[in-house]
Formats: sequence, structure tokens, C-alpha cells
Amino acid sequence: MAEGRKGFFGRLAEGLQKTRENIAAGIDSIFSGFSAIDDDFYEEIEETLIMGDLGITATMKVMDDLRRQVKEQHIKEPSACRELLMESLKRQMDLGENAYDFENRKSVVLVIGVNGVGKTTSIGKLAGQLKEQGRHVVLAAADTFRAAAVEQLTEWAVRAGVEIIAHQEGSDPAAVVYDAVAAAKARGADILICDTAGRLHNKKNLMEELKKINRIITREYPDAYRETLVVLDGTTGQNALAQARQFMEVADVTGIILTKLDGTAKGGIAVAIQAELGIPVKYIGIGEQIDDLQKFDADAFINALFA
Repeated sequence: MAEGRKGFFGRLAEGLQKTRENIAAGIDSIFSGFSAIDDDFYEEIEETLIMGDLGITATMKVMDDLRRQVKEQHIKEPSACRELLMESLKRQMDLGENAYDFENRKSVVLVIGVNGVGKTTSIGKLAGQLKEQGRHVVLAAADTFRAAAVEQLTEWAVRAGVEIIAHQEGSDPAAVVYDAVAAAKARGADILICDTAGRLHNKKNLMEELKKINRIITREYPDAYRETLVVLDGTTGQNALAQARQFMEVADVTGIILTKLDGTAKGGIAVAIQAELGIPVKYIGIGEQIDDLQKFDADAFINALFA
């Protein structure tokens, strides 16, 4: 796995090239172009971070932290700020100790996200990795409205070697979850992962649907640990933040899966999400293979960004 992670983050570094050109190249030119640490120096860094899709909140936190450290450590050389900046960015993205508790408990994981962000694919990859860790995984194909969603998830279930509970296209999603919960309990599954529809254009229906699903899980599986992951497309930058906010209105979101980071100029959004929303990025995806979804590693991400 260590070799796999090395390969993954090597590919991530390649994928973040456009983002690196947006952020790191600009930062480096500031560090080399200024001879003193002054207001203009800070303003240039601030502007570069905001333009790199880190967002206002994350940028302000990072800049406040940088100013504080420069003052406390009596730093005079602009070039000495590069490492401080990187460490500050890493602290903004700290996951905490309990980010992946669901992996080691009887859990129900709801996965939500609009069509086209890589939701079903991410579920398949996650299921495959959990299966490799020795977990008994069951999938619930509760996105019954999108054409071919059930078929696509079924293909991933076969590929990952896990069980799937599915009804016909157009069925009641809550009924699928009900049957999946019953199956997970009867078969002694460790983790039930539920695909759900992401119809943000009709938020009222989505809200009612998710409420109904949550009621069923609470009633039928009260002892299960709950995890709700929103899948966001990294290429959409600030639009991804807007989507996450809308989903937070209808669900108790506990983490983010950020997909399509390979080749995007908007990779800075990974930093913005946690600062703006207070929700950690727990997984990142960079391709179509089953191992192209990995747990988020702030050190590796920032190092890849500034490589």
C-alpha cells in the first residue's frame, strides 16, 4: 500500500501542475522578488492564494497565521516564509483523529452529490478498498432516478467484489435503503454504503427523500455509526463550495470526497472547503482506477502543490 500511495501522490503532483502554476509559481516569484517583508509582500501572497481558489476565509486564516509566526520568530527574509506558509496550509486541512472511525465500526455511509461529480464511481472505489481491508461491505443502489445509476453501481459492486441491494429504476429510494439495512444486519455486514440521488434543482424533494432515508436508518439500525459524505468535482472550484453548502442544508455532512483533481487549475479548493465549511476533505480522486481514490493526506497534498 505504501508503494501504491507513493504512486498515487506522484500522479497527484502531476495532476496538480495547473494549480501549481496558479499558486506555487506565483508564491515563489513573490518570495524571490521581494527583499523585505512588508504590507505589499503580504498583499501579493494574499491575492495569489485567493486567485488560486483558496477562498477568502482560508486565505485570511493562513495570512493571519503567517503574520503571527513572522512576528514571533523575528523573520526578516521573505524566502524564509515559504515553509511557514506551507505548514500553515497543512494546519488548515487537519482531519482530526476520528476522521475514519466509520471504517472500524458497524456503519452506514450515505454518499450524496449531484450528477456528474463521480459519486457512483467513488462509492465503487471506496467499497473495493474497504473490502481489501477485510471489511464486509454491502451497497444500496438508492439513486433510482438517474438513468443507468443502478446498472453502473452494480458493475462497480462486481468489480469490487461486494454485495449490492438494488430495486428497479424509478423505485422508492427509501425502500431500497430499508431492504439494504435488513440485508446488512442479516448478513453481518460491517459497512453499508448508500448511493443517493442528488437533485439539487429540486431541493425540497431531495430534503424529503433524505429525511425519509435517515428516519429508516435511525429506526431500523439505531446502533450503526453514521457517516455522510458529499462528492464534489474539484474542477468546478468555488461552485463546488456552493454545492456543499446546499447539501449541508439537507444533511448532516461529515466529510467530502473531492474528485477529478488531476489536471485542474482549481485544486486550491481543497484548502477552501475545510476553512469555509468546517468539514474535512476525507478522500481525493484523480482517475478511474479503483486505487485512484485515496484518503486525504494534507502533508502530501501541500507538498505536491508546492513541489
